Amino acid sequence: MDDKIRTAAEASETDAIPRVHEVHANPDAVPKMREIPDPLKQPVSKKSPARWAYERLILYIRNFEEQLDSSHEIAMGFTGGDAGVLRIEGMGYYDPDIVTFYGSDASGAKTQLIQHVSQLNVMLRALPKPQAETPAKRIGFRLAADLEEH
Repeated sequence: MDDKIRTAAEASETDAIPRVHEVHANPDAVPKMREIPDPLKQPVSKKSPARWAYERLILYIRNFEEQLDSSHEIAMGFTGGDAGVLRIEGMGYYDPDIVTFYGSDASGAKTQLIQHVSQLNVMLRALPKPQAETPAKRIGFRLAADLEEH
């Protein structure tokens, strides 16, 4: 416990066991979030803001990829400016408050986004695969498997 004085609401929120709730206009259009993996069931107070954001992003990425056909891969769009999109090829965090995305932009240039959790704003997008004959890369499943191991 830190020396910071917390309100009852802050203490309750920090110690809460996470849950997911979603409602969609067409329930068949978007698969619901699957069972929450055990690592995400730990109280939030046991995690850094970076790890907590990283773990939840994994679930959203995996869920988004489940909706893609074999000719598309996941990417993320940037808000503000004309930075374009980043094809997500890796993701990580640096405690206590940094999340980073690794990948390539539309031209194929190596790209990395380093983001403070307080500024985190991710728009997931589907992009055609760069080479039609190669299988689609699914980073969400690899991230989820790594989450279960760590």
